[in-house]
This record gives sequence, C-alpha cells and structure tokens, in this order.
Amino acid sequence: MWHLVWDVVVVGAGPSGSAAARACAEKGLATLCIEEHGTIGYPVQCAGLLSTSAFAECDVSRQSVQNEVSGARMVSDLGGELLFDARTTKAYVVDRCRLDLEMARKAADAGAEFLMKTSVFGVRGSCILTRGVRGREEIPFRLLIAADGPRSSVARMLGLRRPEVYLAGVQAEVPCAVDPRYVELHPNASPDFFGWVIPVSGARARVGLCAREGAKDCFDRFIARYGGNSLHLASGVIPLGVMPQTYGRRALFVGDAAGFAKPTSGGGIYTGVRSAKHAADVAAACCARKTFDDESLKDYERRWMDDFGKELDIGMKALRMRRKMTPEDIDRFCRALNNPDVIETIVRHGDMDRPGALIRRLALKPALIRAMGILFASGVRQILTGQENHHAW
Repeated sequence: MWHLVWDVVVVGAGPSGSAAARACAEKGLATLCIEEHGTIGYPVQCAGLLSTSAFAECDVSRQSVQNEVSGARMVSDLGGELLFDARTTKAYVVDRCRLDLEMARKAADAGAEFLMKTSVFGVRGSCILTRGVRGREEIPFRLLIAADGPRSSVARMLGLRRPEVYLAGVQAEVPCAVDPRYVELHPNASPDFFGWVIPVSGARARVGLCAREGAKDCFDRFIARYGGNSLHLASGVIPLGVMPQTYGRRALFVGDAAGFAKPTSGGGIYTGVRSAKHAADVAAACCARKTFDDESLKDYERRWMDDFGKELDIGMKALRMRRKMTPEDIDRFCRALNNPDVIETIVRHGDMDRPGALIRRLALKPALIRAMGILFASGVRQILTGQENHHAW
C-alpha cells in the first residue's frame, strides 16, 4: 500500500534502518524504508563480529551465524601476549549479507514498505526528494529516521554537524589456519586503533584493521603475515564521537549516522539497533500527539543517553588514552594483563557492548598499577569520573 503521507520514512536498510522500520511498523505506523543499493547487505562494510547481546537485539534466526567464539588473544609485536577463554559463546561471526537481509524481511513482514535503488538528494519541509528506479519523487512524511551511515547525507542536507573524526577500515577474508574459538587482537597493527583476526572457521579468517590515516599501508603490512591470497576485500568508515545533536527538523539519527559506533571496538550494531528502537518509540509518541517539533523529538536523545551514552563517553576517553601509548606501553600492558586474577576479572566482567564495569575493576588491579605506573590507574579513574581533559585527535 502506498500512502499519501508516510508516518515515518527511514533512510537506509542496514541493521539500524531495518530495525527502525520494523519497530515503527509493529507500532502501526505507515513506514517506508528507502535503500540506495539494489541488494540489501551489499556492499559489506563490517567485520561481522557481533556480541551475543548485539545478535539478540537483531531478533533473527541463526541462519547468518558462521562461527561462535568464546575468547580472545591479544598479541603485542614485542612478545607480550594474553589469552582468555570464557568457555561459553561470547560472540558470533556472521554473514552480514544474510543478517541484513533477514532483518529487512522481518521489517517487511511487520508491514514496512521498501523502496530499493533509490537515493535521497534533498529534504524540502516535510518531503524527502528522491531519484531512482521510479524517477524523481517528492515523498511526504511526518517523521524521518536517518540510518544512512557514517557520512549521513540527511545530516548534511539538514545542516546538522557531523562527528569530526573518522577511521578507515580495511579487511580481507583469507585462507589460513586459526583457532576458531578465539578472536585475535593486534594493537600494534594500527597507531589509532588495532588489527584483528576473526575466525570464520578453522581454515578461514577475516583479517583487518582501522586507522585514521594510512590505513591501506598499515593493512598491507599486517595482511602480509597471513599470505597473499584474499577471498574477499572490504572497506568502510567508522565515525568516532556522537554528533552534537541527534535530532532536529523532523529527523532522528540512528546507528552510524548518529556516530554511535563503539570507540573501544568499532562495532555499531548493538547501539544502532537499540537507538532504532528508541527512535521508533519517540516516532510513535509524536505521531499520536501530531507534534514533530524539536522539543517533541528531544526525548529521543534522553532515551539513548540513559541507555548507552555513558558507555560511548567512556569508550571515547579510553581510545584517547590508548593513542598516547607507545608500542612498549602496549607490550607492558599485555604482559600485565596476563595474570590469573586479571584474566578471571576479564572473563567474569568483560562486555563488548558495555566496557565501563570492566575498566573500573581493572583500574584497581595491583598488577596493572605496578606494571603501568600510578599514572595509568589515575588516567583510568579520570575517564570513569569524567575528569579527563578533552583534546582534539
């Protein structure tokens, strides 16, 4: 059914967009989801590692799951190494194309309409301007949900400020022998972030990294360790830091469009899907009241901040502190973490989506204080209490 005026138009059919479309449709809102590509899930711009919590938020079957991991190995280039194993599934390695497609189908089953091969090139009042398979159109809406990725065109069209820092990510799927139980983290592979080896099986892995500058050169050096055969190469962008205001002018911003990627891991599905559900709640309330001014939309920002805002803030401050660490600091950190008491703490309290509790406990560990110095513990405490001095990257 094509509506004269849509209650909600969602821009982007990634996990955040499809989750928003599904939640809005389930609330009885006339919902349209616009996707610029012809196939949902392509191109792939994600490492495809989801925490169990993130996967549960997606509310899909297991058909996209390729592997389950129970732990991680952190490796310093200077010899330090840490291995921890929770002996229970902590994350899923998924086929993102299958995951995205199933989420879109669930949204369609709930009643959302999809318009593919269509891009947005303007917003005029309460109409969105599109061009694509149906030619040029003006599509009227009551509320817009922008799920159009890290370089959100909707934010640009509405004149809203974007995150100022972006990381470039490069990843290849390669044939190599790996332990399928563990993700490998290589903090020295990138000066800004880290490299990773994600096991798809015992004979295949996704090898990649993120960096602010020189990502391709860093990746070429890193991937050389795993041979020259690449089965699939993917690239993408991760926004660092939330946009100053995630609502405005009849629009709500979710997922990467809002800058909700986690600074500690780069993952954005958990926060993206949760923000989509908060956006749907606010959209339903606004449509019921027939009020779409900024004051009515402001509740969205309160909701996501109460949910995961503090975790994003902690993560951003932790990432700034990581950038100050030299390779020698990182090696010393790996060795200090390789302590039975510390490992037990990581296994018991580690959470890919909400790292604050673990950081708080690690800051009090004598083994880390001795290895890294009192300034390390002091810096972590400042992060948790919000006393860190902010500075540009």
